[in-house]
Amino acid sequence: MRRKGVVLGSVSVLVSLVVFAIPFLFVLLTAMKDRTEANELAFSWPQNFALVDNLKEVIQARDYQLVIAFINSTVLTVSSVALLVVLGAMVAFILQRRPGPWTRVADFLVLAGLIVPPAVVPTVWVLQSIGLFRTMAGLILVEVAFGISFTVLLFKAFIATIPRELDEAAALDGAGPIRLFFQVIFPVLRSVIVTVIVVQSVAVFNDFANPLYFLPGDENATVQLTLFNFKSQFTTQYNLLFTDILLITIPPLIMFLFFNRQIVAGQTAGAVKA
Repeated sequence: MRRKGVVLGSVSVLVSLVVFAIPFLFVLLTAMKDRTEANELAFSWPQNFALVDNLKEVIQARDYQLVIAFINSTVLTVSSVALLVVLGAMVAFILQRRPGPWTRVADFLVLAGLIVPPAVVPTVWVLQSIGLFRTMAGLILVEVAFGISFTVLLFKAFIATIPRELDEAAALDGAGPIRLFFQVIFPVLRSVIVTVIVVQSVAVFNDFANPLYFLPGDENATVQLTLFNFKSQFTTQYNLLFTDILLITIPPLIMFLFFNRQIVAGQTAGAVKA
């Protein structure tokens, strides 16, 4: 049995290397090459190291658009994730602690949010109707709407493991609903909060379609949209394109490396009791 586990673990590590490490190494090697060598798209060691020059050119491209894009992506990510954590935890607490006929409808809508694909044209029409199309606030609301279902399900599974006696003890001490949630329940959700922050931050930061559809314009560009700077219909600067990919991959990679254990703990926290 132990030998079988070792074999399965080795196969898992090998598959992970093929799926994740090798593509990342290819991006890194291509980013280190000059334009002529990078256009070959060969998995080889660079003959002329041009990483520093590529980094300077990517950062300075189109009047430092990448710097502006990083600022936009940071604002978008922090605002969206903050709303997802607070709203998702509150909704999950109500659905778990206040069961009733209407909660079944709410649960159905939450599941529908995971199953039903987003509709771009109706969403654009809604944003235009309320004056939020092509604004950061409108895109933040879109990101929250698309991520709230997963967040609620994650919080709800964990809240189910918290004893109701904790709520009753706080209520006997005179705590109202708001104080009960923010001072008693919310601090207990730390492991799930970390999971939601990391997972949703990576999802929002790496989002390409939503900023493209709902926040057009060069001044509103996020990091993913800067890839268009080095790729066109007739030519592609692969050395600069892969350098840009390398730069925008680093922040999510760092988050996963530092918070890997917390992500696993948060996702399995509600697996014992549903």
